[in-house]
Amino acid sequence: MARKPTIADVAQHAGVSRATVSFALNDRPGIAEETKARVLAAAAHLGWTPSHQARGLSLGKAGAFGLVLAREAEQIGADPFFPAFIAGVEAVIGQRGDGLMVHLTTPEQEQGVYERLAARRQVDGVLLTDLRRDDPRPPLMRELGLPAVVVGQPEWGGGLTAVSLDDEPAYADAIRRLTDLGHRRIAHVEGPQELRHAHRRRTAWEQTLRALGLPEGPVLPGGFSPEGGARATRELLTLPEPPTAIVYGNDLAAMAGLSVAQELGVRVPDQLSVVGYDDAPLTRYSYPPLASARADARGWGEAAARALDAVIALGTAAHVELPPAQFVPRASIGPAPRG
Repeated sequence: MARKPTIADVAQHAGVSRATVSFALNDRPGIAEETKARVLAAAAHLGWTPSHQARGLSLGKAGAFGLVLAREAEQIGADPFFPAFIAGVEAVIGQRGDGLMVHLTTPEQEQGVYERLAARRQVDGVLLTDLRRDDPRPPLMRELGLPAVVVGQPEWGGGLTAVSLDDEPAYADAIRRLTDLGHRRIAHVEGPQELRHAHRRRTAWEQTLRALGLPEGPVLPGGFSPEGGARATRELLTLPEPPTAIVYGNDLAAMAGLSVAQELGVRVPDQLSVVGYDDAPLTRYSYPPLASARADARGWGEAAARALDAVIALGTAAHVELPPAQFVPRASIGPAPRG
């Protein structure tokens, strides 16, 4: 078997040092164009390419982004947002051979994970998702000197670059559509209120009802999970005066709510209208198809990866505001039942 060419072979063929080969291939300053051309020609002639690891070391880069998720593995697997978001990130960084390092942890162990990533230089930067109230991560990133981008509203990031997508208009549109259909008792099954985006959705529900002059319907925790959505729906539908519409924090909870309604003999949408959030692919195939809010999770991942590239290269970058989520009406909503 023929021996694979090495950087020493390229250097000898081009008549330069190995350091010059490295500098030329990594486009470092101080190398004459003629020399760079000679090195590139020698590498092409010999069929030599630098390994990803060697290239990363020469550039002082890890060749990876970090995504630390303080959630249970089962939640990540079931949540339609993260697979699409991760696919978007990988679409950007995978083209150059970089990867995404995903860590599942707990809020108690989260800080230690970031400290290890920074100390061992395992990642070039991190994406911060699931921002919480009084979240300690933005100041921690500054303390560690770890480049970071916040996936959420700019005011959540403590001065870090943010890539945001506004979900409030979709929630407001959904509630207005329900009121146009005659609904007056509109409940909300909320996500975990320590998460800023879950709190933001509940606030949009409250403010829209208030602006329309309607009383706030009952609100129950759903936890962004099928189990929480089912439990909350069962409680709502067994109230003495149940709601005629329920707006959920995400599609997982909403689809579980559809199942509970069918189990209890409550017809959707004749007796109950149901709205989710995320517009997961399965929402189009539920029975009836679920009205939801469409947020481009993959596009969000792509934009976040590009923003983190800019932060790593320049030290900072402008906030990025993506098009807002859009309400997608489907057959799970209809006119309020008479009486």
